[in-house]
This record gives sequence, C-alpha cells and structure tokens, in this order.
Amino acid sequence: MEPFEAVHEAKIPSLFLLREWMSADAGLTAGFTGRSGGVSAAPYDSFNLGLHVGDEDAAVAENRRRLAQALGWPFEAWTCAEQVHGSRVSLIGSEERGRGRASLATVIKDCDAIMTDRKDVLLVSFYADCVPLYFYDPEHGAVALAHAGWKGTVGEIAAATIESMGSAFGTRPEQLRGAIGPSIGGCCYEVDGPVIDRVSEVLDALKTTDSERSRMLSMRENGKARLNLKEINRQLMIKAGILPSRIELSKWCTGCRRDLFYSHRAEGGRTGRMASWIGIRER
Repeated sequence: MEPFEAVHEAKIPSLFLLREWMSADAGLTAGFTGRSGGVSAAPYDSFNLGLHVGDEDAAVAENRRRLAQALGWPFEAWTCAEQVHGSRVSLIGSEERGRGRASLATVIKDCDAIMTDRKDVLLVSFYADCVPLYFYDPEHGAVALAHAGWKGTVGEIAAATIESMGSAFGTRPEQLRGAIGPSIGGCCYEVDGPVIDRVSEVLDALKTTDSERSRMLSMRENGKARLNLKEINRQLMIKAGILPSRIELSKWCTGCRRDLFYSHRAEGGRTGRMASWIGIRER
C-alpha cells in the first residue's frame, strides 16, 4: 500500500501525507507536497517551494506560508538548508529554528540533511526528482530529513544521517523508522557511464545478488542504465541498521506523474520544487 496518501481538498494545496506515522504520534507531521494549489506562474506553476529556481520570491514565500497554514504550523517554525548534493548533516537547535524560511541569505549552508529533537521545529527540504528520506526516532522524539540525488546516495547520506542521530540523540537504528518519498523511479531515470561506475561500487559493497542488482541498476543496449535510487537508499538504510519492516517506500514517480509533481529531468531543467517536511509539535 502507498504510504504517502494524497489529500485533495479545494482550500489547501496538494499534499501527500505519511499517514501511518502521523496516526501513531498525534504530535508528528510528515509528508510531501504536489505541484498544485499555489500562486507561482509557469513554468513553476503553481505550488513551487524553491527560492533558488528563478521564480518570484514573493510567490515562493506565499506558497511556503500556505503550506505552513495547511499543516497548522507557524511559518516561523519552517527551517531549511542549502542543498548541494553532498552528505553533510546539520543539527537544528533553537537558534537555527526558522532559518531559510523566507530568504536564501539565512539558509543553513552546504547541507543535505537536517535533524532535530526540538519540538515546534518544522524541517523542510526540496526536490524535483531526487529522493526524500525521512527518519523518525519515537524513542527520543527526534526527526530528520535527507535529500538524496545520485551523488548523495552513493555518498551514503542515509547512513550519515543515522549515525549523526545516534551521536546527537542516542538514536538506536533498530528503533528508528525510515521512509522514502516520491521521486523519479527506475522507469524514468536513465544514467550513463560515470554514474554507473559509482553506483556499481556501492552495489558491490552491499553484496547484492544479480537479481537484486538488476532491480537497482538495469543495463540497456545503448550502454546506459535505468537507476532505481529509491531501492538503493532502502538497502543502504537496512545496511545502516533500520529494520526492513520499519521502512516505508513510496511508489509515486515524479517522472511519470508530472500532473502531480515537478520533474527536473522530464521538464528540461526549468521547473518548480516540491518539499518534504517533518516536525513534532509540543503537546
């Protein structure tokens, strides 16, 4: 069953809720946005949440406020980082709360994963094909988000996030819950030699069988390959200690469903950005 449940209501932007997690903890909110319900003009129409893509800053700020309002959170809680396709993890405390919400000038620099155990901090990351990774530690009340393109994936940002949560909060991987959100699927993501070589190194380290490998990296007659980043990140989460039964995996493909999502690859690089979010409210 698809873990990210689509919510279609006339008065709110398009949202995809990680419903099972939210049902288990009434204070938790987690999910992913679609592309409709905002104010941005084409080619960012209409719910673009990225300040870095060429859209009008005022439109992006309004869209971000609409998301916060739809979630019932104050906009001041919105906290995000400058994503650079790396594997650096940043700890968000009370001093970092709200950074990057309305301006790139205050964004947390050079960071693709953010984590916190502070209540009333809303962590947010941005996507248009890359893989959103979610982490929830119910034992310590801690959460994290990671942005995994192919570079972040082979850099094992999933493992870096889990290790950082252990150091900061005492998180035990076997008690951690993980989720992999909507992103481009192996059906739509074709890569060439240099990427194939880097991914192959990771698959070798995972000691995958031929059958498992073919589901993650499927070679084509033209010498390129179809790449399933979602499944690779799932395997890397398992390798880092999360139990397979505690990992949710979305089937939504951003390349296939451009009616619902932005796709950098399918739309020629000029498009908007969806957002992943996670946070725990003070009760």
